[in-house]
Amino acid sequence: MKKQIKKIYHAAIYVRLSKEDGDVAVSSKTESNSISNQKELIRNFLKDKKDIVVVSERVDDGYSGSSFERPAFKLMLEDIKKGAVDCVIVKDLSRFGREYIDSGRYIERLFPAMGVRFIAINDGYDSLDGKDQSDEIIIPFKNLINDAYCRDISVKIRSHLEVKRKNGEFIGSFAPYGYQKDEGCRNRLVVDPVAAGIVRDIFRMKLHGMSQDAIADRLNDMGVLSPMEYKNASGSSYQTSFRTEERAQWSAVTVRRILENECYIGNLVQGRQTTPNHKVKKPVVKPEAEWVRIEKSHEPVVSDRDFAIVQRLLKMDTRMSPEQAEVYPLAGMVVCADCGAAMVRKNVCAGGKRYRYYVCSRNKETKECTSHRIAVERLEEAVLHLLKVQVSNVLDLKQAMEKISDIPFQELDIKELEKRIEQKEAEIARCKELRNMLYEDMKDGIVSKEDYMELHEAYTKRRDMAEEAVRKMEQEIKDILASNTDKYRWLDYFAEHQNIDKLTRNVAVELIDRVKVVDRDTIEVVFSFGDCYKEILGSLEHAGCTVVCDGQGRIRFEWKEAV
Repeated sequence: MKKQIKKIYHAAIYVRLSKEDGDVAVSSKTESNSISNQKELIRNFLKDKKDIVVVSERVDDGYSGSSFERPAFKLMLEDIKKGAVDCVIVKDLSRFGREYIDSGRYIERLFPAMGVRFIAINDGYDSLDGKDQSDEIIIPFKNLINDAYCRDISVKIRSHLEVKRKNGEFIGSFAPYGYQKDEGCRNRLVVDPVAAGIVRDIFRMKLHGMSQDAIADRLNDMGVLSPMEYKNASGSSYQTSFRTEERAQWSAVTVRRILENECYIGNLVQGRQTTPNHKVKKPVVKPEAEWVRIEKSHEPVVSDRDFAIVQRLLKMDTRMSPEQAEVYPLAGMVVCADCGAAMVRKNVCAGGKRYRYYVCSRNKETKECTSHRIAVERLEEAVLHLLKVQVSNVLDLKQAMEKISDIPFQELDIKELEKRIEQKEAEIARCKELRNMLYEDMKDGIVSKEDYMELHEAYTKRRDMAEEAVRKMEQEIKDILASNTDKYRWLDYFAEHQNIDKLTRNVAVELIDRVKVVDRDTIEVVFSFGDCYKEILGSLEHAGCTVVCDGQGRIRFEWKEAV
C-alpha cells in the first residue's frame, strides 16, 4: 500500500488597510499597527499548518477595498500566473476586498480555475475543504455586506467633506502656491510670505504686458523655484505624473493657472471634481454651478481690481513677435468701429522707412469691411490725449462731489435703493393678493386643483425672489451707512494717473476698456467704469448741477443754486 504524499502549498500572505478604516499610521512607522496585527494573526494560524509554506507577503497599506487596482494585489496575481503562488491567505474577506462582484469572481471562479487555494481565517473559509451549502449563501452574503459597508463609508465621507467645504474649510492635501496650512488649524489657509511675493510679481508682470511664456522664462532665469519644487523644498512629499525633467521648471501653463486662480483674491473654490461612486475612481468635472465657492474666506494676495483686469487680459488676443518681451500698450484692445473685429498691427518697410499701423482684421482676411487704417503713433497719441482729458474730468467730478456736502452723496444712493425697495415690496404684496384670489377661485371651481398648485408655486417663487432682493438692498443701505462700500473707489484709479505723460500697458489695461477706430482721423475710447461715470453725472444733475461739455471731451459743472 502506497503512502499518499500531502501537497505542499506555496502561500502569499495578503494584508490590506485603507485610510477609511481609520488605523493608518500617522507616525514615522513604515506599517500601521493593524497591518502588523493582521500578519501576526495569519502567522499564528500557520504555525501548525505543515502543508503551507509562505513564499511572500503582500501589503496594501492605505488602499481602499472598493477596487482591486492595488499595487501589492497586482504583484500577488503576477506570482500566481508565474506559478510561484498557489495559496492566498487573508485575515478575513473584508481585507481581501469590499467589492461584491469582483470579490465573488476571484473567490468562486478565477482562483478555482487557476488551482489557487483561498483561506479567510476569521470567516472560517478554506476552499480546500470544499464548499458546503452554507458557504454557497454565507460567502456571497458577507461579500455583499462588505460592499455595502464600503458604500456607506463613502457616502459618509462625501457628506462630511461637503459640509467642510460649505463651512469654508480647506480640505485639499496641499495648500495652493502662495499659501500654507495654518499650524493651529489645518483647514485654514494663511499667506506664505515668500511664495506670495512671487505670485504678486506674476500678476504685476502680466499687468505690465508680459505674456505667460515671457513670465515663465523670467522666473526660470531668476532661479525661482517652480510650485512643485518649492513644495518639495519646503518638506512636502508632493508628486505629479506631469513631471518630465529632473527639475520642474516654470511654464506658461503653470503661470496661467496662477493668474486664473480665485484663491489669490481670498475666494475658496472647492468641489470642482467628483467621482461617480465609490467604485469608479476616474474623476469627472462638475458643472460650475455645483462648485462650492466661499468668498473672502482667507487673506488675499492680490487685489480684486488687479485680478479682474488680468482675467480680461487673458481673454484678449495679445500675440507678439518673438523679439518682443512685452506686448504693445493697446494690444488686444483696438477694434473696428464698423464691424467690431479686432484691429491687427502691421509693420511695413518702404523707401528705407518703417511704417507701423493698425488695420481691420476682417478687411485683411475677407475684404468684407474697409481697412480703417491708422498709424500706430497717431493712434497712441490720440488715446493718450483722450486719457488725459478723462483723468481731468474725473478729478473735477471728485471736486464737484465734495461741494454737495449738505446733500451727502451717500444719501443719493440710499434714496435710489429705498425707491427700488418700495417697488419690490409692492410686488410682494401683489403676489400675496393673487395667491389669496387664486384660492377663492379654486373653491368656486373657476380653476382646477392642478392649476391652483402650479400657479400657487409660481406666485410663491416670485414672492420669495422679491423678498430676497429686498434683503440684499437693505444690506446695501447698511453697508453705505457703515461706509463699507467701495462703489466710488474707481475714481481713485483715474486720480492716481493725473500726471500721466506716457501711454503704458499698465495704464491702458487699468483705465481703458477698448478703442474703436472710425478712420485715420477719428477714434472713440471706451473707458472703464463708463456706467459708473454716467451714474454720478446723473446724480449731480439731480442735486442741482448742470454738466456742460465743451465739444472736446472736457466737462465743467454749473450750479443752479449756491452750494
